[in-house]
Amino acid sequence: MAPSAVRDGSAPSPSAPVVVCESVVRIHRHGSIEVQALQGLDLSVERGEMIAVVGPSGAGKSTLLSILAGSDAPSAGRVRVDGWDLGGLSASGRVRYRRDVVGVVRQQTSRNLVAHLTAEENAAMPAALAGRGRKARRAHAVELLDRLGVGDCARRLPHEMSGGQQQRVALAVALANGPRVLLADEPTGELDTTTAHEILGALRTVSREDGVTVVVVTHDATVSDSVERTVAIRDGRTSSEVLRTFSDDGDGGSSVVAQEYAVMDRAGRVQVPREYRDALDLTRRVRLALEADHVSMWPDGGR
Repeated sequence: MAPSAVRDGSAPSPSAPVVVCESVVRIHRHGSIEVQALQGLDLSVERGEMIAVVGPSGAGKSTLLSILAGSDAPSAGRVRVDGWDLGGLSASGRVRYRRDVVGVVRQQTSRNLVAHLTAEENAAMPAALAGRGRKARRAHAVELLDRLGVGDCARRLPHEMSGGQQQRVALAVALANGPRVLLADEPTGELDTTTAHEILGALRTVSREDGVTVVVVTHDATVSDSVERTVAIRDGRTSSEVLRTFSDDGDGGSSVVAQEYAVMDRAGRVQVPREYRDALDLTRRVRLALEADHVSMWPDGGR
């Protein structure tokens, strides 16, 4: 990546998070109506990490993914991906960013692949758009398809493949130009359980072996429960994170220890989970007390 492609001219530190969102706001305008899809979202993703992003419909997940993909821009706040400041990219800079930095896999296979091209031709197309020679890009496409277990589909059109095969080819397309970040929007949404596990395994392999940072937006608990970090978005902000530790149980299986954390934003705001608020009737105003090693919270009994 040329330094001039980065808005502030700086190069990313190898130890710095590859994705950083700071107080990100995105306002959509529909005539005289304004909708705040993101309301001060903060997020940090380490290089080579694989995370899942979850939340109810309308929480802002798709808007976040669109901004990280370079197809949308924040209304306020700061978004940096691998040293690229996405808030003020020029049209040509946005093209270079989407070509060289990020790969995207969508839920609908029809949006991932060109229907009249074979799997090999689809996988070679990003390299063609980047100006690589025909022989090199075809060899790389075949290598990617083989690695993802769909080398036998190289000459097939999308309609001649199963849903799982199409998603593997879509993953090859997304990886064709060596992205540093892979964005997957409900990649298992149209697949059966067995095939979904295979796609999840392929994403995990890409993260672990290639050092690609993977951000998966999902409603699939199988996916969100299988990664080390799940970030929940609620009302346009990151509200909580679940961190998991996976270990062998000694009998050929594995065990998982999961811990949920509330996320505090830069203004010190924390979203208390609804079940906690309902259980203690926490509304509008609460009492806080600073203890030696924690903060206590009670309902305001005097209201």
